[in-house]
Amino acid sequence: MMEETVIIMELIFPTMEYKQAAWDYRQEHMDYGEGWIHGSSGLMKANNYESWLDKIILNKTEAPPDCVTGSVYFAIVVGRIVGTIAVRHYLNDSLLKSGGHIGYGIRPSERRKGYGTKMLALALEKCREFGIEKALVTCDKVNIASAKTAIRNGGSMENDFVDDDGNIVQRYWIEL
Repeated sequence: MMEETVIIMELIFPTMEYKQAAWDYRQEHMDYGEGWIHGSSGLMKANNYESWLDKIILNKTEAPPDCVTGSVYFAIVVGRIVGTIAVRHYLNDSLLKSGGHIGYGIRPSERRKGYGTKMLALALEKCREFGIEKALVTCDKVNIASAKTAIRNGGSMENDFVDDDGNIVQRYWIEL
């Protein structure tokens, strides 16, 4: 019988204290040739940490047109950012189709260690705090790891569809 590893993780709303750690996290994604960090609300495209932080603080209560309010968190394990996760407080038509309540990304060097499953479980607790009773998680069909993560957290696939880019997207609902 294999022993299950317990992951001690917390979701922390970003502060200035995490500036260098966040920039290192961002750089690792760049070093791996990635142009986007899922669940980070645009950290990769930010001109500087301070403006990104101002943006995500504002987005907790105010959303730009065609967007929704949401909260972004760093997933911290032993003092290190291992991922980012965004919890959208409600869904608009676009997010209902593809995007869902939760988007997340894992640091390239920390993938395939079970962090996504733990991050999603913690984000579902945040969803409950925001009054969400049923959370939608979506992923590209080719992203088998994300599909397994949704299922491990109680996700039930409603359907899949072809998005505007030709990707097949799967939609999982998780009862809270």
